[in-house]
Amino acid sequence: MGERTSITTKDGSFSAYVARPPKTSGAASAPAVVVIQEIFGVNQVMRDITDGLAGQGYLAICPDLFWRIEPDVDITDKSEAEWKKAFSLMNAFDVDQGVKDIAATLATIRKDPGCNGKVGAVGFCLGGQLAFLTATRTDADASVAFCEKVFARHLQGATLMTNARHLRGSAWLNFQRIKCEQWWVGAERRDAGHAPLVLMGDAVHTAHFAIGSGTKLALEDAIELANQFKQLGGEASPSELPALLDRYQALRAVEVLRLQNAAWNAMEWFEVCGARYCDPLEPEQFMYSLLTRSQRISHENLRLRDAGWLEGYERWFARRDAAVPPMFTPFTVRSITLKNRVVVSPMAQYSAVDGVVGDYHLVHLGARAMGGAALVMAEMTCVSADARITRGCPGLYTEAQGDAWARIVDWVHTHSDAHIGMQLGHAGAKGATHLGWEGIDQPLDSGGWPLVSASAQQYLPGVSDWSRAMTRADMDRVLHDFVACARRAAEAGFDWLELHCAHGYLLSSFISPLTNKREDAYGGSLENRLRYPLEVFAAVRAAWPAHLPMSVRISTHDWVDGGITPADAVAIARAFKAAGADMIDCSSGQVSKDEKPVYGRMYQTPFADRVRNEAGIATIAVGAISEADHVNSIIAAGRADLCAVARPHLANPAWTLTEAARIGWKQVNWPAPYRSAKPQLEANFQRERAMQGKA
Repeated sequence: MGERTSITTKDGSFSAYVARPPKTSGAASAPAVVVIQEIFGVNQVMRDITDGLAGQGYLAICPDLFWRIEPDVDITDKSEAEWKKAFSLMNAFDVDQGVKDIAATLATIRKDPGCNGKVGAVGFCLGGQLAFLTATRTDADASVAFCEKVFARHLQGATLMTNARHLRGSAWLNFQRIKCEQWWVGAERRDAGHAPLVLMGDAVHTAHFAIGSGTKLALEDAIELANQFKQLGGEASPSELPALLDRYQALRAVEVLRLQNAAWNAMEWFEVCGARYCDPLEPEQFMYSLLTRSQRISHENLRLRDAGWLEGYERWFARRDAAVPPMFTPFTVRSITLKNRVVVSPMAQYSAVDGVVGDYHLVHLGARAMGGAALVMAEMTCVSADARITRGCPGLYTEAQGDAWARIVDWVHTHSDAHIGMQLGHAGAKGATHLGWEGIDQPLDSGGWPLVSASAQQYLPGVSDWSRAMTRADMDRVLHDFVACARRAAEAGFDWLELHCAHGYLLSSFISPLTNKREDAYGGSLENRLRYPLEVFAAVRAAWPAHLPMSVRISTHDWVDGGITPADAVAIARAFKAAGADMIDCSSGQVSKDEKPVYGRMYQTPFADRVRNEAGIATIAVGAISEADHVNSIIAAGRADLCAVARPHLANPAWTLTEAARIGWKQVNWPAPYRSAKPQLEANFQRERAMQGKA
C-alpha cells in the first residue's frame, strides 16, 4: 500500500515510508496524520503497521530517522524554538538534527493535499503511539478491533486479548507476566541478506521491576546469544541458525523462569503488604519478610550480608539469649510440642497388602522418625476398600489394619523423639489404578471397584474409569467411614491427624468447580461446595481426641482457568479454621490434567504465606523445599509454621540431621546408636565450608 519517499527540504532531505488511506467519495474531511516512529526506523514490521494505519483512514508516515513530536498538535503554529524546547527533554539526542527532521516532515505534510494540518498521534515509541490511538476509541472492544486491523498481517487471523480492568474504575492495573513460547522467527529462511528476528528482554519475557531484573534479563539474553555465536567461531551458516537459536532459548529459559518467579513474589509482596504483612507481623519479622520477599535472598544470603544482624534476629525469633536457626525452634499445637519445624511429608508407597501395612512401612517410617524430623506423616490412608487409589494403598477400615498401624506407632514412640501423624483420605474418581511405578493414574485392567465423586467424571478423559455422582446415602456412608478410621487412628496412638481435601481426591472433588457440577445444596458457590468436606471434618474432629492437633491438606491452586485460586484458598482455610482446624497443609494442583503449574524452588510457599497471613491460621508449606536454607527462610519470614519435605527424605531418611550438620548446628539429638557418626559428619561439613570460604 505504501511507498518509500525521499523528502527534500531547504534544511536537507530524509527518507520515509508513507502510506495514504484509500480514497473515498464524499469524505467529510481530510484524514489526520500519524507519524509513527521506532528507534530502528523503517523495517518490515513498521511498514506493515504504517499500511495498517492507512487502512484505518490515517495518512501514515514512518521516517527513517528517530525523532519525536507531541500528540494531537497543530503543526501550523509551532515555531522552531518550540520544537527545540520539546526536544530538549530527550537525552543523548541531536536537537538541531531533530528540528531539521521535524521541519522536513512538516513541509511534506503541508504539501500533501489529503492532509488537514493535524498530527493525529505521535509518541516516543510505537507502543506509546498505538496506546494513544486506541485510547481515542469509545471502549475496550473498539480498541481491540482497531489493533486487530492494524496488525492483521501479523496476527494471521488470531485475536488480541485485553487487560482492561482499569477501565472499570480500578486505580491499579496489575502487572502481567508474559513469556513468549518462541523467542525467534525467520532463521529457517535462506534468503540472501535475510536476518532472523530474535527477541530479548521485556520483548520476550517480562519481570516486575520490584527486584530490578528487566535490564539484567536483557543483558544476559544478549550475552548468551553472543556466546552461542562465539562457540561457532563468531558466525553461523543459515543451516546452523535454527539449532543455535533453539540452544539459546533452552539455556536462557530456566534462568528466566527463576527470575520471573522471584520478581512475581516481590511484586505480590508490595501489592499486599498492607493487609498481609504490616498488621500480622511484628516489626522484626516484617523487616525479614521484606528482605527475603523474592525468595532469591535466603537466610544464609542474609548471613553473608550482615551476620550480626541475622544472629540478633535468630535470637529474637527463638526468644532466647543464643541464636537458634528458625528451622530448629519448637512449635506447639494443642498438647503436642514438635522439637523443630520439619515434617516428613506423606508419600504414597503403594506397598500394603489388602490395606495392611507391614515391615516395609515400619522400616520406611521408622528410619525417617530416627532421622531428625519432628513429625513423620504416614501416607494417605484410605477409609474403605473402595476408597483406595491402588491395591497397594494402606487402610484403617479393619481391626487388623489398626493393629498393624499401632505396631509402627509404638516403634516410633519407643525408638525416637519424633511424633507420628495419620492422613486420612478417599481416592474418589482417582481410584482403582495401577501402582505408581506400573503406570500412574492408569486404570486397572481387571479387579477394580466402583468409583464415586462429587459429580460423574473421568480423571483422565477417555482413559480413566468413570465415577458416579454421590447420593446422600453415599455421603452418609463415607462420612461414617472417616469417623471410624479417625477413632482407630486414636486407638493406634497417632499424635496428629490430617484430613486430605486436595489433589482431586473425593473431598477435593467437592471443593473444586472443575470437578463439582452438582445442582443441589452441595454444588454451585464455594460455600456450597465446601459443605460436605466441612461435614466430614466436623464429624472427624469430634471423634478425634480434643487435645490432639488436626490439620487439613488443600489444593490452594488448581492451575486451570475456572478452578480454585489462591484467593479461594484463603476462604477455604477460613472455613476450616472456623470448624476447628489447627493448621492448613498448603499443596496445589493434581485436580485436572489440564493444569499448567509454574514450578520452581519453594513454588507453593507463597500459597502457604497467603493463607497464613490472610486467613490467620498456621500453615504447612510443601513443594520443592530441599535444604535447610529453604526451611529457615520460610519459617523466619512467617510464610509458614512448618515445612513438609518429601523427596529429599526418600533419598536420605536422616535429611534433617544431615542439614543440621551442613549449616553447623550441633544442638540436635541423634539416636544413641548413631551418635558416633555425628562428630564425623559435622567435621566433614565444617571442612567443606572452610574450603568454600578460601575459594
